Amino acid sequence: MNDDRFQIIFAMAIYILAVIAIGLYYAKRANQSTHNYLIGGRSLGPWVTAMAAEASDMSGWLLMGLPGVAYWSGLGEAFWTAVGLCIGTYLNWLLVAKKLRIYSHLAGDAITIPDFLSNRFKENRKIIMATAALFILIFFTVYAASCFVAVGKLFSTLFKISYIYAMAIGALFVVSYTFIGGFLAESASDFMQGTIMFFALTVVLISGIFGAGGFGTIVNKAQAIPGFLDIFSIAQPRIVDGVQLTQNDIPVFDKPIRLDWLYIVSTLSWGLGYFGMPQVLVKFMAINKSENIKFSRRIAIVWVIVSLTAAVVIGITGRILFPSAFLTSSASENIFILMSTEFFVPIVAGITLAGILAATISSADSYLLIAASSLSKNIFQGIFNREADDKTVLRITRLTLLIISLIAMVIALDEDSVIFRVVAFAWAGFGATFGPIMLFSLYWERTTRAGAIAGMIAGGTTVVIWKLLNPLGGIFKIYELLPAFVISCVVIVVVSLMTKEPSEEIKKEFNLVKTYKAV
Repeated sequence: MNDDRFQIIFAMAIYILAVIAIGLYYAKRANQSTHNYLIGGRSLGPWVTAMAAEASDMSGWLLMGLPGVAYWSGLGEAFWTAVGLCIGTYLNWLLVAKKLRIYSHLAGDAITIPDFLSNRFKENRKIIMATAALFILIFFTVYAASCFVAVGKLFSTLFKISYIYAMAIGALFVVSYTFIGGFLAESASDFMQGTIMFFALTVVLISGIFGAGGFGTIVNKAQAIPGFLDIFSIAQPRIVDGVQLTQNDIPVFDKPIRLDWLYIVSTLSWGLGYFGMPQVLVKFMAINKSENIKFSRRIAIVWVIVSLTAAVVIGITGRILFPSAFLTSSASENIFILMSTEFFVPIVAGITLAGILAATISSADSYLLIAASSLSKNIFQGIFNREADDKTVLRITRLTLLIISLIAMVIALDEDSVIFRVVAFAWAGFGATFGPIMLFSLYWERTTRAGAIAGMIAGGTTVVIWKLLNPLGGIFKIYELLPAFVISCVVIVVVSLMTKEPSEEIKKEFNLVKTYKAV
């Protein structure tokens, strides 16, 4: 092993040890109860809430997937995706965060999203709980797989080892400290990871701009690529057998595809996904005081705007600096790794590359924990064994976490998976399944239990069906989140109006949320 590689490994090892130490520190509190293990006893401060919510949301997609899209096809898709996410982040914090914190406390002190929805509608037969838990299991397993793909690509590229071994090592690390420390370990480490991600993005961006000769030089060179800097177009690499064609080591592009308004609206709809993201929503539920939400919102939106902007510009800059380094869509997601190792001394490169590891595990731990809790707390205890004690539920949670991790690792075996596309599918699944019913639950008193069940099923299944029909083109090329979200909203309204009004108990609790000042 050469000295440079050793220094990179050393820097990342320090980071890994710090994360494990956090897990061990919180292990005792996590083991006290499922309330502590799954939601941290509602004790998160505003800084930790904001950074943990955004770090767990973005994943390796932020440092690999989004720069890869910008590198491969230019500004168009990446720009509208980032704009949609910024808008969605702000609206989610503004419209959902405080109400959900208060309502989840009033509705039987719910500690998971299926818990909240079930308690909100006072159901005896836990159909909402089971439906929500099953969709969480399905989509979070896919989500966790995307994280394992990211860490596999990182370790494989850096250390020149087999992708499968690299992915397995990364997955085992994530599972180990989540298994030990639960929600508090996950949230505390996410705070640190969000900070590292922010640092990594900004220093790589600044170094890349200087390395390319300044921002003006980047713009001038990028404009020479057809459609590359046009937010209303997608640049089209000329592909032969899955690989971009080059001439004299210069990548060849065909005529760009012009974006119509439907595509733009479809891409902006990424922002709708936030209303249904369990890993973000559960952070809202876990903040120590609802009155701290406003401060958290400001921290979160600044972090998101700066981070997304940096990620997109890194992809553009990378194409100028290393135009033919990556000739497939999947390989282009390594541009952040290449720029880090090229511009920094090894020890600093190790710190910036820890940003990818941070982004990946800050999401994977959230996904695994929430998916495990959906089975142990909501299906096992909520439906099959309501008398199960806390220790039994904790054991089932950890066993489920291990099983889900193994399934996600099997899905992640495909090295050619494009992180951006895998995440897009899971994001749509959550956004359409939970986003509409979350908004209606918080804002429409007339929403009924039947409407909630029908809306979740309609949203989740539409995402799957629409994705399967995508190869047909035409209207099915629209990002599946948008039609699924709309269909779910329509179904909730129609079914709710066709069924009996909610009970007076439900209405009273709904109206109590409006007058509650702080929890």
